[in-house]
Amino acid sequence: MQQLLLECPSIYELLANSNFHWKDTPLLQIWREKLDDYGKKNALLESYEPAEAIKMIEKALSKHEIVSDGMHIPLPLNLDILKWAKETHDILCTTKLPDSVKFYNIYGIDYDTPHTVCYGSEHHPISNINHLLYAQAKYIYVDGDGSVPAESAKADGFNAVARAGVAADHRGIVCSRHVFRIVQHWLHAGEPDPFYDPLNDYVILPTAYEIEKHHEKRGDLTSVREDWEIISPSDGKTMRPAELPPMVSMLSASCEGKEGELEEAQATVVVHPEHKGWQHVEVRAVGVSHDG
Repeated sequence: MQQLLLECPSIYELLANSNFHWKDTPLLQIWREKLDDYGKKNALLESYEPAEAIKMIEKALSKHEIVSDGMHIPLPLNLDILKWAKETHDILCTTKLPDSVKFYNIYGIDYDTPHTVCYGSEHHPISNINHLLYAQAKYIYVDGDGSVPAESAKADGFNAVARAGVAADHRGIVCSRHVFRIVQHWLHAGEPDPFYDPLNDYVILPTAYEIEKHHEKRGDLTSVREDWEIISPSDGKTMRPAELPPMVSMLSASCEGKEGELEEAQATVVVHPEHKGWQHVEVRAVGVSHDG
C-alpha cells in the first residue's frame, strides 16, 4: 500500500480490475475491532472485493503525509491517477489485434502468488483504518509466477493461437530453456520436430554430446555419448518419475554385407530418477564396421 503513495500510474494499474470476471476474486480482508451493545470489544473479519477495496484504501490513506525538509506533504490516494488507471483497464479489455497478427501467450505457473491480503487478526484486530499503513499483511496464495496469478496472465482477451503455462517465476521465465524450446517450435526455427506439442509434450534438452572415431586397419569404431534433461509435468494420477528406480536398457544389432563386410552397433540408455522437475537421461552408442 505504501507504494501507492509514489503516485506511479503503473502501481494503480496493478490494482485488481473490478470489471474482470474472476474465478477466484481477490479480496482485501481486515479484522476490525467492534464494540457490542455492552461496550465489549469483538473482532469481526470484513472482506472487500476490488471495487469496495478501493474505498477502504482511500480511507486508510486519507490522513497520510510525509515530512520533507520540515514540510508536511499530504499523500492521499490520487483519484486522478486512479481514474487514468481505470481508463487503461478499459482500453486493454476492448483492444483487439488485426487478423494478420498471430498471438501466443506463455505465462508462469507453479509458484505461490499473493492474491488475497489480510490485515490484523482475531486476537489483534484493527481499531483504526489508518493503522493499515503500519500493519503486517498476510496473504492467501494462488498459482502463478510469484507476481502475476495464472488466471490473470492467461486472460489476455485476444484470439490466441496457443497459450502455454511454464513452471517459472516472473523474471526467470525469460531465461527458461523450456520457453526457448516452445518459442523455437512456434517460430519454426531450427530443425523441425513434427511430433513436439508444447502444451503437453516432454521437453528434451541435450546437455552434453561426445563423439569419438577410431580408424583401424580393417575397420572403423565410432562411439557416441549424449546426456539429456527431460522436463515433464505430472498429472497426479500416474507414478511420478522420481518414484521410479533407475532404468537401464540395452540394444545390440549386427549386419553382414554381401562382400563379407560386418557392421555391429550397441546402444545403452540409462534413465535416472527425476529431481526437482528435471530428469537425466544418458545415451551411449558404439558402432563397429569391419571390412571383408
